[in-house]
Amino acid sequence: MADHQSGTQTILMRVSGPDRPGVTAQLMAMLTDAGAELDDVEQVVIRRHLTLGLVVRIPAGTDMTRVHDLGEANGLSVEIEPVDTTPTERALGTVVTVLAPTISPADLGAIAGAVAGTGGNIDRIIRLSSYPVTSYELTVLGVPIDELRPAVVAVSRQRGIDVALQPDGLGRRSQRLVVLDVDSTLIQNEVIDLLADEAGCGPEVAAITARAMEGGADFESALRERVRLLAGLDVAALDRARARVELTPGARTFVRTLNRMGFRVAIVSGGFTFVTDDLAARLGVDHAVANELEIIDGRLTGEVVGPVIDRKRKAEVLAEVAAAEGIPLDQTVAIGDGANDLDMLALAGLGIAFNAKPVVRDQADASVNVPFLDAILFVLGVRRSEVEDADERDGLPPEEIRARA
Repeated sequence: MADHQSGTQTILMRVSGPDRPGVTAQLMAMLTDAGAELDDVEQVVIRRHLTLGLVVRIPAGTDMTRVHDLGEANGLSVEIEPVDTTPTERALGTVVTVLAPTISPADLGAIAGAVAGTGGNIDRIIRLSSYPVTSYELTVLGVPIDELRPAVVAVSRQRGIDVALQPDGLGRRSQRLVVLDVDSTLIQNEVIDLLADEAGCGPEVAAITARAMEGGADFESALRERVRLLAGLDVAALDRARARVELTPGARTFVRTLNRMGFRVAIVSGGFTFVTDDLAARLGVDHAVANELEIIDGRLTGEVVGPVIDRKRKAEVLAEVAAAEGIPLDQTVAIGDGANDLDMLALAGLGIAFNAKPVVRDQADASVNVPFLDAILFVLGVRRSEVEDADERDGLPPEEIRARA
């Protein structure tokens, strides 16, 4: 569109086709020679195919033949049209992360339909990963997050895909503390059940565990009830139980990547210190808080030393660690699976339910239901290629880079 007072016109230029080194540089040189001023530019390359969009102001009547010739010489399509002179507004919106073992066109179409149905518009889409899960990040404008969330979550449940919604902006980019539950989150086991196997009271303890995790029993009472069943167990059983602990697939990759990014990492558990202290040392975790079993004369007494790490205490630990590290709560991430994690998930800037019970999925900011802990990196905006590049630079062998541990 021409600006008659200044003698310029504003045009939108769309360039697409095979990507070749130097195309963007040559185009910018031509625009410079033409006396153009750049208002906006975005470029993306997908499978070596270039899509470049520019908004430029050029002197009215400028001959654009050289630009078309550049496109023709490189097998590129060049489209030019006048546009309004109003600058492009870069409004902040909502970041929607979609992840699943596979994501079909119908899945993305359903998400896009939910966005449109709330009056929102998808500003951009980028792929974050194709392994170990497929994930995409969508930036949505024009609708408040509280109005967008129910529509998108409904689609996710219908189609069996995971979604996470977060406000865009500096807060999301500056998350610096991750606090994880341990049993059935960082590890695949419930440690109390491993100890119960050693004590020969597995069924009784498992029944109490299930009731507590579903929110049907007070956690502290349930824990003390289970620990009393372990009275008299020899401490050698702790070593045997610890040897049976299995990390959740992707746990090492997850913590290793957070450490590289400068995040602080904490684990807080309704389980026991004889496991969490070992995990912290092995994985490079900065803080570890859990219950301590009382041991006298080499045997468990059936009691816990000090206050129990319950639902309320987990949230307090998150707040205390954040304060000690000088990190605002809105820059924290909490991850858990059970009812005793709910306060911690609610307090954190981003609460993530990981393979969680329904009561937790319904209340958390985000839900991830794939069996890989490092998939949470994609919710944080990290690309799989970035993780693998960092692993390669650190000299990890290929089999370890893709190991699900």
